[in-house]
Amino acid sequence: MIETVKDDFVKTYRLHQSLEALERVRGEISEEAYERLKSLVHYRLYGKEFNREKIREKIALAFSMGSDSTASLLILRWAGFEVVPVMVKLPQMRDAVLLRAQGYGAVFVEVPNYAEVINSQIQKKAPICGKCHSMIMEAVKDYARKNGIKIVASGDLLSFGSISIYKEEDLIKLNLPAFLALDKREAISLLGRKYALGFGCSLWKNATKSAPILKRFGIQRVLRELRAGAIDKEIANALIRDILKN
Repeated sequence: MIETVKDDFVKTYRLHQSLEALERVRGEISEEAYERLKSLVHYRLYGKEFNREKIREKIALAFSMGSDSTASLLILRWAGFEVVPVMVKLPQMRDAVLLRAQGYGAVFVEVPNYAEVINSQIQKKAPICGKCHSMIMEAVKDYARKNGIKIVASGDLLSFGSISIYKEEDLIKLNLPAFLALDKREAISLLGRKYALGFGCSLWKNATKSAPILKRFGIQRVLRELRAGAIDKEIANALIRDILKN
């Protein structure tokens, strides 16, 4: 399912940081979940096989059907976790996306006042992706709390090392790709299908027509991911070209 990092110094270093971060939350999750997450990192580091029988630990995963969250879902299920893909229904989502998400067993939740908040951001010509992400994660965390789920996961590629897994109030936040030092190309390869690279959702693309400065924020985000090694130059080039053509 996932490959070892072999002699990649940066990824090896980040994985050892993930192990340190995991130790800090050991007492907050079940020992079974702790051992399985530790085994995942050891598999990534050394190719060491581990028991992947189903375990009782549930994980609520913020699910968008994108490459990063889908790869996270596949890895966690492969590792034996019971994963609940939680998809926030947003106005810009096409019915086809929602239908495909059902095939992964997704549950759907709503974000109150989503349109009002995002439209206010657009009118102020302010970045919308960060605000959208925070609202989505709050909805996923609310679902987890209501259903007695301790671990909330995301497909975040950037929050590696000490912030790849940490305690957030009464929950444990797990940024799985960052926890495993996965990059975008690796995530895409796990999907087993052709994946069209593009930046932003239809709402973001429409917003850039009235607030072109959003393109600058988008490019800055791509460059941040490139500097961090989450994407390579070829992917960065494709994403920036996609931003500029809209």
